[in-house]
Amino acid sequence: MPHRSSTGTPDGVTATPDGVTATIATIGILGAGRVGTAVARQALRAGYRVLVAASGDPAAIELIVEVMAPGATAVTAAEAARAGDVVVLSLPLRKFDTLDPDLLDGTVVIDAMNYWAETDGDMPTLAAAPSSSEMVQDFLPGARLVKTLNHIGYHELESDFRPAGTPERRALAVAGDDGDARATVMDVVERLGYDAVDAGPLTAGAALEPGTEVFTGRHDRAALERLLERVPVPATR
Repeated sequence: MPHRSSTGTPDGVTATPDGVTATIATIGILGAGRVGTAVARQALRAGYRVLVAASGDPAAIELIVEVMAPGATAVTAAEAARAGDVVVLSLPLRKFDTLDPDLLDGTVVIDAMNYWAETDGDMPTLAAAPSSSEMVQDFLPGARLVKTLNHIGYHELESDFRPAGTPERRALAVAGDDGDARATVMDVVERLGYDAVDAGPLTAGAALEPGTEVFTGRHDRAALERLLERVPVPATR
């Protein structure tokens, strides 16, 4: 299984395999809780324009966003999905089916959600799925879904980041079926302050879920690559 670092392109620019570059300027975040606002703060620190949305009227979260992520803008979910070059899902997993699949069609989407029995309750759909991200991808068939940012605590996201090249810099795994989307998200992860490690296709996202070795520890690139080498997944596309 390949493990790939940042593409080495300038901040915010992703190089795709065909040589086309795409500028990532705006991060849309669906979910204004602790995870969503922590991602917003770190994205702002990295220089991105950040749009935060909840399920209803943005006026209901304006104060939360102003206090918890100064510089971010509260918008509707539709606005965050349309304007975001990359959209982060940070809502409770049980609410994944409240998303509008049409809004995310063709969009690079980061699945930062985890299943927590205490808050999500029974989820028969999840029980029948190979992994939570594959369940979400089935519901959002047009989204270019990538799993990452779920295996780091929201508070750690702001405390553990380091400049590129820092010895023992913390690494985060990135899994997704769309190779170009993976490359885009890996560059976002690097810009947020972490070494991005290519975990391969979306099915490898199961190795990033709660209770796994990846989830329960802090790993640098070498350690994370060793863990991922033990994950049996099909070849990447």
